[in-house]
Formats: sequence, structure tokens, C-alpha cells
Amino acid sequence: MQIRVSAAFFAAAVAFAPSLQAQSTYPNKPVHIIVGYATGGSADAGLRPLARALEPLLGQPIIIEYKPGAAGGVAMEFIAKAPTDGYTLYYADNGPLTIAPHVNKVVYDSLKSFTHLGHVCGSGSMLVVHQSTPFKSMNDVITLSKADPDKWSYGTSGVAGPHHLSGEFFKSLTGAKLLHVPYKGGGPAMTDLMGGQVPMLFSSLGPIVGAVKSGKIRPLAVTSLKRSAAFPDVPTMNELGLKGFDSTGWYGLVGPAGLAPAAVAKITQILARAREDRAMHSQINATGCDTEILTPAQTIEKVKTDLVKWGKVIKDAGIKAE
Repeated sequence: MQIRVSAAFFAAAVAFAPSLQAQSTYPNKPVHIIVGYATGGSADAGLRPLARALEPLLGQPIIIEYKPGAAGGVAMEFIAKAPTDGYTLYYADNGPLTIAPHVNKVVYDSLKSFTHLGHVCGSGSMLVVHQSTPFKSMNDVITLSKADPDKWSYGTSGVAGPHHLSGEFFKSLTGAKLLHVPYKGGGPAMTDLMGGQVPMLFSSLGPIVGAVKSGKIRPLAVTSLKRSAAFPDVPTMNELGLKGFDSTGWYGLVGPAGLAPAAVAKITQILARAREDRAMHSQINATGCDTEILTPAQTIEKVKTDLVKWGKVIKDAGIKAE
């Protein structure tokens, strides 16, 4: 029996062959990873050791690009529309994924618009106080603020950021009476804490290492379920009696929805191998973000859980965009 192949079918097959070959040999050129903030921030600091660890496993250079704006939202929108060939990824934080949709109108769906490749690291906020305050423990903050509800306030890096949500979550569970004082970034907030203009902060961990170790400010508790590798002596709120308290900011790798299967397979494979890279863990942990590489399925569940949790906190606290 003779089989005839039409010219059109043959042409289509020839055209499709390079595409199949490209997928099977992924990657065959540098991979770009987007950061949604300016250089020198916590996202940049965490991605650099990750990129160094992944490059030899990937077999191609990783090029870091910066697209700051809208607290990561500009980069989030960019990656949602990026090519699906796997050469453009995003080192995303949970802010634009699980907080922004409850505060602002966004043009993406946190689950459907992206391919979640894996959670990389997470970091709780830390409740720190000026040395002149009477607060020696987390329970002091709860008790004294209830006794004098108009006296005490806490600062953060801004409205609807992860530290603001940590503070409001803390208030909702404990009944603490604290006025939120938002700043335009963690730097100005830390300056006012050091100067005594604000009595306490819910702060990211990296910027306060020096001030805590020098004794200029007093750490009371971290908001993650596990103690921070950067502050092993500081207890968690969970340990101090707020069972299950977990307010964690985190980073993960994402691509656009429909990412090429070869790219998904390769990236998830090398992320799994990177779990054993002790040097990478130490370098990321030193930035205040504790390494915990999760599978895509685990990461998606984390997104779903955080969307529900922060949606309730934002609604109950009446948080609105500035």
C-alpha cells in the first residue's frame, strides 16, 4: 500500500520541526529573569545567589533585568504578556500576587495568568521597638496598648505592604490598640524608629540586622512560623502564644501562563536540585529571606491560601490603596 503525503502537510511538518527541536534543547540561549524593583533591594539580593546556583545547572547565562513600579505590579503585568518560550521569567514576590488584587484593580489573575514554577524563600516581618519604650516582650505590646489605646503606634514601609498586613493581622488576633503610621519605604521608617519618632515597627529583616546587633533597637518577635536563620534567638509569635500566626512575605519563580513544557520541566528540575546547594541557602538566608524551595503544586496552594487570608485581613481592617 502506498501512502501519499500532501505537500501542505510536508511543509507544515518541516516548519514545526525546529519548534520541537527548540523545546527539546531548552535552553539554547540566555534566560532573562525579571525583578519588579530597583537594584539593591531584597528581591535583587535574593535572586543573585539563586541565579549563580542555577546557571551551571541550566547550562546558559541568567540575565537579571529590572522593571520597577507599582510595588512589583509593572513587572507582574509584563510577565503575564511575555512569550511562553521560557526565556523570560519573573522573580515574583507575594505582594502583587496575593495582596494587590484585594487593594487595586489588576489586569491579571494570580493563578490563571501565570505558570508557577516554585517558591524560593520566605521572610516574616519582625516586631522591633525603640530601646526607650517599656516594651520588653510581645505581650507587653498587647497589654500596654490596650491599657492606653491612644498612646501607641507602629510604623511600616507603606500602606497594604506585607508589614502593614502583619501589623493588622497581629491586631486582629490580639486586640492590641496600635495606630498604623505608613512611610514611603523601609528606610524612612527605620530612621524614625532609631530617632524615637515612632515607638515600634513591623519591619523586613535584612535592613535591621545591624541595628539589632548593635543594641540600638530591641527585637520582640518574628511573624513567620519558623525562627529566622538571620535571628535564631528571636522567638516567633507562634511560640509566644499566637498559635498558627504566620505572616510571611515570599519570592518565587513564575512565567506566563502556557509556558513551554520543556521549560517547565527544566526549571522545576533544577530548582529541585538547588535544594541541596548549601552555599546558595546560606547566601539567601543572609539576606533575611529563609530558603524553602517548594514544588509548583505547593506554590499554587500557597498562593490560594494567601489570597484568602490577606483578603480577609484587608477587608476587616478597611485597608485601601493610597
